[in-house]
Amino acid sequence: MDMEARGHSEHPEALRLWLRMLTLTQLIEKQVRTQLREQFGTTLPRFDLMAQLERKPDGLKMNELSRRMMVTGGNVTGITDQLVAEGLVERIEVEGDRRAYRVCLTTRGRSLFADMARQHEGWIVAAFEGLSPAEVEALHQLLGKVKQHYHLDTSLETPLESA
Repeated sequence: MDMEARGHSEHPEALRLWLRMLTLTQLIEKQVRTQLREQFGTTLPRFDLMAQLERKPDGLKMNELSRRMMVTGGNVTGITDQLVAEGLVERIEVEGDRRAYRVCLTTRGRSLFADMARQHEGWIVAAFEGLSPAEVEALHQLLGKVKQHYHLDTSLETPLESA
């Protein structure tokens, strides 16, 4: 049963919208996970870690990766260990701090990530093929208004805001 099935006609429309958004997110994420596994033999967390590193060519410290991905340091360490073993990322010592490392994509990792990112973009675009370009833009604008509400009301601030 998907999240949307929990809603009933007597529930407020906003609640039913929220459940639809959750369901859609889960459906798209499931498709992305499947495609990453089938086409690249990888997982979404590995893709996400590589995406963070792609945005920062000089690399990120482990604690920065953990914060950006909103997961524990142990999760990041495990994924990083796998990617290092496969030659996709490398650890570089941080000058002046013997305990810290920056993690960077290797040339091979950067090339593989570029391929995965192109495919990922296509999967996301395909997920919204049922909408016209104008509808996609309108939905983006409307959801932006909801997001803006959270930026204006600091009492609603969450960890996601700083990400």
